[in-house]
Amino acid sequence: MEMYVQNSLLEWKEEMVRQKMEIDQEYEMVKSELQLYSYKYGITKQVIQSTINEKIISNIKTIYQKPFEERFNELKQYIMELEEKRKVFQMFVDKIEKVSEASERETVE
Repeated sequence: MEMYVQNSLLEWKEEMVRQKMEIDQEYEMVKSELQLYSYKYGITKQVIQSTINEKIISNIKTIYQKPFEERFNELKQYIMELEEKRKVFQMFVDKIEKVSEASERETVE
């Protein structure tokens, strides 16, 4: 493989690795927030189950449970999108490495 091509592929791989690292960081932040909302929703659900006053239950559902559930579902959807992005960028890195390694083997032989 020509040095120019090899260097270009290496640069491209580094760019893909940086992109994946950024996605990984965002993934970890979203994962933490998702866990927080999971706890908030679970606690709210337990409190509702332990409460007998329908007016209080209705208020808790309106103020806390529904917004927590909505946010949890949004985060769950977003984390699935981030997982897909992580896979895509990892595929780029893997494919670039595979091409580079195959080319290096050809050069050695």
